[in-house]
Amino acid sequence: MRTDNQPVYMIGVAASLCNVHPQTLRQYERLGLVIPSRAGAKNRLYSENDIRRVRRIQRLTQEMGVNLAGVELILRLLDDMEEMRRDMDRQLEEYVNEAERRIAQLLSNPATPMRRDERLLPVPNIQPRVRVDL
Repeated sequence: MRTDNQPVYMIGVAASLCNVHPQTLRQYERLGLVIPSRAGAKNRLYSENDIRRVRRIQRLTQEMGVNLAGVELILRLLDDMEEMRRDMDRQLEEYVNEAERRIAQLLSNPATPMRRDERLLPVPNIQPRVRVDL
């Protein structure tokens, strides 16, 4: 089973999938917008995630009129936002697990005085927004 990060496409195939010239992919690599894997010293291999990123770059430049410097900034901000979202999800999961552990510990001792008509610990109902796909 292949993952989205697994490099499988040679530059010619990747360029064809993205409807760009291979030189465009090389330029994006020089600018650091896409970083394909390398097989040996010369061969670039692109993953599904790389293909999606190139398509996103194409949409930003062709449909929205953003120059490559702007694309670099936008992609960096989107990557940072995604990293923060993953971190928030991780922290929330840790919080919920710790809260459940503490509640179970409290409930296991019948001598612990507590109100049974309300929650012991309010757990926030946070739903991260769906990613914006540019």
